[in-house]
Order: sequence, then structure tokens, then C-alpha cells
Amino acid sequence: MNRLLLGISALLFSAGIVTGQHTFNPQNAREGEKVEYCHQHVKLEEIRVNDPALYQQIMADQATLEAHTKNYVPEKSETVYTIPVVFHVLHNGGAENISDEQIHDAVAILNRDYRLLNADANNVHADFQGIPADVYIEFKLATIAPNGACFKGITRTQTPLTNSSSGWQQLNAAFNNNDVYQGNWSHEKYLNIIVAENIGGAAGYTMYPNNGGTMSNSIFILHNYLGSIGTGAVQLSRALTHEVGHWLNLSHTWGDTNNPGVACGDDGVPDTPITKGFTSCPSGNAAKVCDPNIVENYENYMDYSYCSKMFTPGQVTRMRAAIVSSTGGRNQIWTTSNLNSVGAIDNPPLCKADFSTPKRVICVGETVQFNDESYNTVNGWSWSFPGGTPATSTSENPSVTYNTPGTYQVSLTASNGGSTQNETKTGYIIVVSPEPNLPFHEGFESYTTMADAGTRFFVESLGNSTAFEVTNTAGHTGAKSARLNNFSQTAGNIDNLVSGTVDLSNETINNLTFSYRYAHRKKATANAEHLKVYFSPDCGSTWALRTLPAVSSLSSSPVVASAWTPASSADWKTVHIPFNTVAFNSYLTENFRFKFEFTADGGNNVYIDDINIYRGAPSDDVVLGLADNTEALNGVTLFPNPNDGEVQVSFSLENAQMVTLRVMDISGKELKATTIQANVGENVILMDNSDFASGMYFIQLATSNANKTLQFIKK
Repeated sequence: MNRLLLGISALLFSAGIVTGQHTFNPQNAREGEKVEYCHQHVKLEEIRVNDPALYQQIMADQATLEAHTKNYVPEKSETVYTIPVVFHVLHNGGAENISDEQIHDAVAILNRDYRLLNADANNVHADFQGIPADVYIEFKLATIAPNGACFKGITRTQTPLTNSSSGWQQLNAAFNNNDVYQGNWSHEKYLNIIVAENIGGAAGYTMYPNNGGTMSNSIFILHNYLGSIGTGAVQLSRALTHEVGHWLNLSHTWGDTNNPGVACGDDGVPDTPITKGFTSCPSGNAAKVCDPNIVENYENYMDYSYCSKMFTPGQVTRMRAAIVSSTGGRNQIWTTSNLNSVGAIDNPPLCKADFSTPKRVICVGETVQFNDESYNTVNGWSWSFPGGTPATSTSENPSVTYNTPGTYQVSLTASNGGSTQNETKTGYIIVVSPEPNLPFHEGFESYTTMADAGTRFFVESLGNSTAFEVTNTAGHTGAKSARLNNFSQTAGNIDNLVSGTVDLSNETINNLTFSYRYAHRKKATANAEHLKVYFSPDCGSTWALRTLPAVSSLSSSPVVASAWTPASSADWKTVHIPFNTVAFNSYLTENFRFKFEFTADGGNNVYIDDINIYRGAPSDDVVLGLADNTEALNGVTLFPNPNDGEVQVSFSLENAQMVTLRVMDISGKELKATTIQANVGENVILMDNSDFASGMYFIQLATSNANKTLQFIKK
């Protein structure tokens, strides 16, 4: 995509030179949903004022197409034109990541409506009986990407831009960051449909055919106005029929004012009466607004009535004139050579085996639902599940139970009766077992990367390549912590740090505390970021927010304009979540998990350290089950800390006595011990730890009636 095209299209979409179904019908739209009407004439005027050259280009394209339409002579026998379609789904891990089935349903509705196969066309108003017309245009999902790669007519891009008012940014994200092919998807080869959570307040929009490039010849639509299943609904499912009508050069039935109910207008089609347009289905004389003797065509797909059922013969002629016009390259998209090159053909070949599952990290005894996602035509499946029950299956979407901790591969051979494709995913299913004893503590000192944590921690990065990582540049205690390099993250990105399982089945409420330390700075005053903690009682199948809103909001943190690293203990805050009400009873299970969720807003870095689950009231110290009693042990110090292999422990006694020194790792396991006869006054013990790996350790001094625990770091 060249720079000029990007610039022109960006202006088109930012200024909003679009047609669209921006509608809100209280009876038919979802409760609480407000989708604004579009203002094409207002935006066109903005272009006229702000960019006269671009305005003249658009006007020239419209004039050329209008002249072509007036001179168009319909064929005596109707050729069926096939349009190859690609759905580009923008999502951020939410409901807007609609299923393949919902997209297939949307294509089926398009084909039904454009081929006059909809049964409700027989029930139009008496004045329009016999008028609903077959457009003789069909739609097929493309199966070959611009680089020749096999795909299923659907791309997916995980990005916060799924919720945006900038069409050109959304289309750039869809083209350049999707999971199939990164680059231009030419409008002369594909009808590109961008599916998102928010497209600036519209249900859908597009432009009439024009020569402004791929961006200005694409369709944008909300995920819940697409199809009749999933997040879609029957009453909203013809929004795409409406938008494709615009793409084929139909205006709203009242013309280009783009707002229904404003003024009586004409759409330039002889057999659609002059109308103001409707936002609900009228009855009786309410359907005769502009002329008391003429019923207006409120059941037309290009109205806003939500009871649309038809195109007229005049509209069909106008659309078929557009599809054979060179304006916007419409006459290129349906050619046999193009259909073959993009794979929009009957019975496309099986070209890839693939599968997915809603959950890859599971607990012992849990069952996983596998979903076949092979494409394009599959009628046979051969699965292999080492470590699972059953170990093999020939079902399309089998369920498998895993009873032993470990990491397991999954394989699928898909067939269509003539050819086969294979897919094997190693390390695909991770079966975790709970950590059996409290206290639980994690300071990340034993890891170089998060992969070293094994099944104790997992990272999830939703919509970007940035993820929580182990850093040795800062720690609340010790030299390391978990860091999210948030300084350059896009606003809206979500990153998770997720635990394995901890066995809390033998614990009781009012006797447990969950705590952690975090450090964060804002990049600018306006940044409002959130760090939230979720608990799960069932191995991550369900999650509940457990952080108080005042704690989860990081909007009040100080401002640092450059990439920030905490430099002292004062930069860290401690959060305690006591298990102190009956609401926490549900988490006292064998498969308890917790998750940190960070939502970016263009701010600075965030650090997490000293995650601690322990018995007792909230404590600002790390709790490892090592109770201290410092009676008769005075002036206990440890130096140097961190150290390279030798540490010096000093203490004072009021009476000569035996003192035992023990060295433990972060789990409390004893690694080394020695006992000395200590004297009255100051004593010094030199302890060699050169054989220890880098990480965090504890030294405990114990007499017959006193003990003291100190933490140190081996570099």
C-alpha cells in the first residue's frame, strides 16, 4: 500500500465520507445500545472545505459512475456475479472475536437476500407484491491470501483498535497485523469487511464505488450486527445486506441526506417512492409521509426500518451497472481469473489441518474440548492425544480427559476423501498439579526467564508482543521481579501474569492473606492504568475480581516521562487481600489460581514482586513460616547483601550459649546448617555460599529461646 493511498484514505475515514446504517430502534436493538445516525452530507461538506482537490476527485468518480449507470443496458439473461469476501475480525479477546460459524451465517444471509431466497419477501406490503427482485449476485469466502497462502476467508487481529473511531487505523491493523497475511488486500480482488467492537458509533459504514483505494472501498461493521447467531441477532442481521448495497452504489431510499426523517428525498431509483425514511415499521397512513396517496417502501433493505425484505428491480439495475463499472475496480473482482486466484470457487481443496481448545492449562482430571478448525472442506478426522483419555478419536470435536500432570502434544490428520493434511502441536496441553503447602512465596529470584517458572507461572499477552518478564534491574526484596515493559505499549493492551495452582483445600477463612508488591509510574498525567487481581477456584475455568477498585487503579501514581525502573523500597507499594469473609470460602479448593491483569493506557513500566500467600493477618514482611523470636539476640546484621559467595552474619549475646545457623531456599528447604559456641558480646559467623545458584535465600539464627531470620541474595 503506497504512502499516497494511506494519506488519502486516512482523510476519507477521519472525515467520515461514508454511507452507513447508523440506527437505533428501541424495539429491535439491544437494550441500552445507542448507534448514531450517520451524517454523510455533513462530512462531505467538511472535505469540500478542508481538501478541495480530494472533494473534486470524489465528485468526479461519482459523476463518472452515474453516467455509466444511466447508459447501462441490462442483460437479457442475468449473469450471476460472484464476489470473493474476506472478513477481517479485530478483537481484544472479547465477545467481538466472533466464531467462524457466525461469519458463515452472515454470508448465507447475504446470499439469501441477494438471490431473493428470503421467505419474507413474499410478505411485503400489498403495494409492493411482486416487486422484490433477485440481484443475481452471490458471495463466497476467499480461500487464497494475496501471498498464495491457504486460509478460510477470515483473518483475526488481536488489538485494542477493535474499539476505535478511526477507520483507517482499524483497517491498517487488520491488514498489517493479522494472522494470515500482512500487507494490502486489494479491493479489486477482495470485498474486505472489517468486523470490530466499535467503529465510531455506527452499526456499519462504507463508501460508494470510488478510486480512492482499498481503504475507501472496504466495509466496516459491528460484530453484533453481523449474522443471526453468536453475538448477532435476527433483527439486526441485515445490516451487512444494507452496507453491501452502498458498496454497489445504492443510496438510502431518501437519498444522500443520510438521516431518516429529516426531509422527503429521492434515491434516483424510479421504483422506490420518495420518502423521509423510517426507523421502525409504520402501519396504515404512517407509511404515507411524503404523499398521502403513496405507500413508501419502508421494507427496503436501504431503509432503517428493521423490517427490510427487498430490493426493487430499479435497485438491481443500479447495482448490476456498478458491478460492471471500472469505478472502484468493481468489474475486476468477479472475473473468472480473479475468482480462481483468490480461491472463491465451489468445493475449495483441503489445504490445512488445524484445531483449537478454549483452555490449554488445565488441572489433573479436567476434560478439554477440542475444536476442529481445518479448512476448507473436511469430512474425516484422526486425532492423537498422548497422555489423554481417550488417546485417539475420529470425532470432529472430541472431548479428552487428562489425569496425570505433564505437558502433552496433540495431533490431527484431517481428510476430505481425496487428500489429507496433518497438524501436530507440541507442548499444547499443560496439566498442572497444586503446590501442596503454605506459605506460598514468589520473588522471581530463581528464574532467568518466565519459562524457567515451569507450571508455577504463565504469561498472556492480549493484542501485542509485550509480556511480563523476569528482570534483574529491580526487586522489592532481592535483585529480581516480574516486569512489564509498558513504556511503549498501545493504550488498551491487556497483559496477564497467571499462576499455576495452589492447594488451599485444608485452609479456613480469617486465617489466610494474599499479598504482593508493585511499582509503577505514569508517563503523563492523563494516563489511567489498572492492575487488577483475579482469583479462580476451579483451575482458571472462571475468574472473579478480588482487588478493590481504589487499589487496582494506578492513575494517581507519580509521573516519569522516560522509561522508569524503581530505585528504592519507597517506590513499591504492598497490597494485602485477607481471606476474611464467607465470600472467600469458594476459593479454599485444591485448584486455586490467581491472575494479575494489567490494562495499558500509554503509561510507564510496572513491576510485581513478593507474591505471598500465608496463614495469618496481613504482614509487610515476606512470610515463609519462619517465626522469629529475637529475645536475647541483639544487633543481628548480614553483610554484604547481595554477595558474590561469602556472607558475614553478626549478632550480640547477653550470655554465652549454643547458636545454630541454618540456610534455606525460598521454599523453606534447609540447604546448610552449622552450630557454634557463641560468646558474650559480639559474634561473627562467615558463611560460604559460593556453591549456591544465583537467587534469594534465608539465614536463620537460633538459640534455645530465640531465633531471627534474614534474607540475602546470591549474585
